[in-house]
Amino acid sequence: MGSSHKKQGKIADNNAKKAKVFGKIVKLIQVEAKRCNGDENDSALRAVLEKARKANVPKDTIDRAIKKASEVGDLSPMMYEGYGPAGVGLIITALTENTNRTSPEIKHLLSKNGASLGAPGSVAWNFTKNPETGDWEPNTTVDLSEEDQEKLAELVEIIEDQDDVQDVFTNAG
Repeated sequence: MGSSHKKQGKIADNNAKKAKVFGKIVKLIQVEAKRCNGDENDSALRAVLEKARKANVPKDTIDRAIKKASEVGDLSPMMYEGYGPAGVGLIITALTENTNRTSPEIKHLLSKNGASLGAPGSVAWNFTKNPETGDWEPNTTVDLSEEDQEKLAELVEIIEDQDDVQDVFTNAG
């Protein structure tokens, strides 16, 4: 009996994680679809749709997100730069309708977890944005101890749990 409860708990955890990922991707689809008026030939929208397909977002969910794009409020893309364990660089991308709320939340999450917010350009110089995926890829990497790797993994998970955060990129080796 105990193992079935554990199994149900794992299924619920997996479903919750999947719903969070789907929600973030849907938000991104809506922003891109609104920007390009739903033109699926737009390269940025195509990249987001490909990301959705890779995450196994159902086609009807994708189609609904594109149709509802015109109803979405003004979401602003934001990028935060910071430093994690052992000085590893962090790029945090977010979509928010309220930068006055999101920016302090990101700063608080970083400082509360032993990291710090950097000035614009303080970390991005060490990354290159992939034009096809929109991902930030490190130009050089920092090797971390096992302890710092664990701290970084926890930090990334905490940051990604913030609703407005889309992605966290690091230059950890």
